[in-house]
Amino acid sequence: MAAPMDTENEMEREFLKQGAEAKVYRENFYGRPCISKQRFSKAYRHQILDKSLTLQRLKSEIRAMNKCRNLVRDYIVDLQKNDPELAIKKLTPLAGKLGSILGKMHSGKIIHGDLTTSNMLLRGDPENLDIVMIDFGLSFAEGLPEDKGVDLYVFERALLSTHPNTEDLFTEVMEAYKKANVKEANDVISKLDEVRMRGRKRTMVG
Repeated sequence: MAAPMDTENEMEREFLKQGAEAKVYRENFYGRPCISKQRFSKAYRHQILDKSLTLQRLKSEIRAMNKCRNLVRDYIVDLQKNDPELAIKKLTPLAGKLGSILGKMHSGKIIHGDLTTSNMLLRGDPENLDIVMIDFGLSFAEGLPEDKGVDLYVFERALLSTHPNTEDLFTEVMEAYKKANVKEANDVISKLDEVRMRGRKRTMVG
């Protein structure tokens, strides 16, 4: 559950973590335990603009999460912390599942916007793990192959920079992605290649 920041009841919640856009709490919602994600205002922005942007991103995040639930039925907000090194070891045999999830999301016109291993959790027992996508705060709905190519490029760069020598893992992810997004996989991968080239040119220019 995401909502604009309400400081009046902050003392009644258990603070868990703060990111760039919001704080996360453990609390009760009408007597039921829940996790609340609450966006805070940005002092450097004009107050009216800040409220408008916060509301737009809140609505976008909720729409993306609800749509993703129907597409892949595999997202959750989890309190457990993952060791990055342990996570990547466990993720290797799950590359096919990850590629399938991303393919289904993209075929449903959901762009995550922040695809990193930090926004992917693992759940289940060691012999039967599932991948859980979280944090749709930067997501949006779009059907353009360009946006999907950028989404995959962000994940590729994040994966390789955070977990070196995982090129084979990304290849396995993309093979499963093609099967889950058959109609536009070729167009998306073509755009991914274009984005890679632009990224290399920026790196060479400095």
